[in-house]
Amino acid sequence: MSETKPTIPVPATSHFRRETRLVHSGSLRSQFGETSEALFLTQGFVYDSAEQCEARFTGDDAGFQYSRFSNPTVFSFEQRMAEFEGAEAARATATGMAAVTAAILAPLRAGDHVVASKAMFGSCRYIVEDLLPRYGIESTLVDGLDLGQWQRAMRPNTRTCFLESPTNPTLDVLDIGAIAQIAHAGGARLVVDNVFATPIWQSPLQLGADVVVYSATKHIDGQGRCLGGVVLSSQAFIEEHIQTYLRQTGPSLSPFNAWVLLKGLETLAIRVEKQTSNAAAIADALAEHPKVPRLVYPGRADHPQAETVKKQMGAGSTLVGFEVKGGKAEAFRFLNALNLVKISNNLGDAKSLVTHPATTTHQRLKPEARAELGITDGFIRLSAGLEHKDDLIEDLVAALDRV
Repeated sequence: MSETKPTIPVPATSHFRRETRLVHSGSLRSQFGETSEALFLTQGFVYDSAEQCEARFTGDDAGFQYSRFSNPTVFSFEQRMAEFEGAEAARATATGMAAVTAAILAPLRAGDHVVASKAMFGSCRYIVEDLLPRYGIESTLVDGLDLGQWQRAMRPNTRTCFLESPTNPTLDVLDIGAIAQIAHAGGARLVVDNVFATPIWQSPLQLGADVVVYSATKHIDGQGRCLGGVVLSSQAFIEEHIQTYLRQTGPSLSPFNAWVLLKGLETLAIRVEKQTSNAAAIADALAEHPKVPRLVYPGRADHPQAETVKKQMGAGSTLVGFEVKGGKAEAFRFLNALNLVKISNNLGDAKSLVTHPATTTHQRLKPEARAELGITDGFIRLSAGLEHKDDLIEDLVAALDRV
């Protein structure tokens, strides 16, 4: 059975600049000529004949069969993401973690080995550390900043390397190009979670990565409305590993969420630019505050990997990491004193949000593992929104005064 997606003509937009492609790529219009993409809120499709139905399922007729496999609205989102990212193909998923799981697990089998950076989102670390070994897939965690550790961890059966950059939540910036070379020299592929950089500021495929994953829930929607994810790679990788996995296991993106994400892509560039500007201003305002002994922001000259940031990122992140003096008690006092900035484990939203990673996103890690990663009990992760920067800074400083 063929697993190729429907071949549907869409407007050629690759010659346009990136911001234009975010608005126009992958656009499908019905016979009514609507300006906004149509929402095909349907489970299945009907066929003109039994012969056509058979041809759809064998792949001889490149049309839609069932929305778990493919849907016109989801297809449009995938096409837009692929063209914007510079990937040959993309497949959308129900959540960001579904995208990560598919990208890592689908190509592997018992006896394979994975190398991953220790610094990653708690759920990603669960996939690598806990889930893969249940299926006979070994893993090794390394200090992602140490290229020597990547090299020493590679084995003859290493098939995948995985990293986030910037990392969640401490905003380390890993050298994607150098790690891709190590992976390829060992016969492995490199999968990069690019959420914190966003597709606006970093293009892992151009840096040498083989697969890029996003939680579209974050900046791509960017307004707290829905969940979604996407895997981007070569046509061969998508068809050989991802398409069948998604079709048979079913972590499908709903057509409605795909439509919402299409609308989000239209404003992604201007939102991320504003959020990044706000994050930079917040970082500068808090960097010298006496109650903030440590601040990490990829856009600042004092970032530990400032040279790597210059080499592979177009600008700093929308995220800021900082430590509040006094550990968990004072961090909680600070969080509870905020008025404008809200407490949430989400990020990339129009509203500015803060979380305490040690008790939320990374709470399942043992204290020594958090300490190794720099996730102290006083560490805060802030996601800058679209508010006026001065209102945000005033709120943060006022809360620090309560510490």
